Amino acid sequence: MRVRICAVGRLRSGPERLLVDDYLKRFCKTGRAIGLGPAEVLEVEDRKGGGMAAEAALLDRALPDGAIMVALDERGRMMTSPEFADLLAGWRDAGRRDVAFVIGGADGIDPGLRNRADAAISFGAMVWPHMLVRVMLAEQLYRAAAILAGTPYHRA
Repeated sequence: MRVRICAVGRLRSGPERLLVDDYLKRFCKTGRAIGLGPAEVLEVEDRKGGGMAAEAALLDRALPDGAIMVALDERGRMMTSPEFADLLAGWRDAGRRDVAFVIGGADGIDPGLRNRADAAISFGAMVWPHMLVRVMLAEQLYRAAAILAGTPYHRA
């Protein structure tokens, strides 16, 4: 199952970019044998200043046809890492080819797009900068692959 992270804004070179790249590389390596991956990040940027609606249109175009859409949103469901791994495995086992995780800009995800999501996930009640959400998502994707592959990375 292919994974796409669709995010508003450009992540510049630096520690966050290095972490995202490292965790997604690990995810792809670990996930390959268990039907997860590859993973890619697709960044969109509203250069005309159209706000959340314009960002939503760009994000919508970045979604693969037929993909499961998951909104990263503070109102979403909080879950454990094993629950997240089970969620991915369930979609994979159901024959879904693509899952797209959507990360909004500074104001979040436009309600119209967010309401169309198949699932919404929260990394807690606090609001996180979108650059850190990418890092946390990439790490959780790798952790989920490690859990499903039975490697010792996740210790619970």
